[in-house]
Amino acid sequence: MKEHILIIDDDQNFLEITRDLLVGLGYDVTALSESSDIVATMKACKPDLVMVDYLLQAINGGELCVQIKRNEQTWDIPVILMSAYSRVVLSLGTYNCDELLEKPFDTGFLADRISYHLKHGKSGSGVKTTFK
Repeated sequence: MKEHILIIDDDQNFLEITRDLLVGLGYDVTALSESSDIVATMKACKPDLVMVDYLLQAINGGELCVQIKRNEQTWDIPVILMSAYSRVVLSLGTYNCDELLEKPFDTGFLADRISYHLKHGKSGSGVKTTFK
């Protein structure tokens, strides 16, 4: 069974490129521009890993991460929070994400980070920040 990745980003170009990359790497992917109820979204698509952009139109990705990590059914799913302004995001807190990844990033590096989090499974090792 393929591992499933949920991506939430309101930049349609980034969303399409990232979805295509991950599908090409053999993952099942759900790509959304928003989620008004992240817990219901996660129950519906059952991801093994979540990638979410910090700056979204309706709610910031950090708040979505907090909702995932506070829910007893989803707390252990790795969450990669992404931002082009990661130093600013980091100054606001990590929202209990598993990794904060600065955009833009190398596609090979992204593939490595996803693989790492999927292999190490359960959340809780602390946030890793990845800057240029």
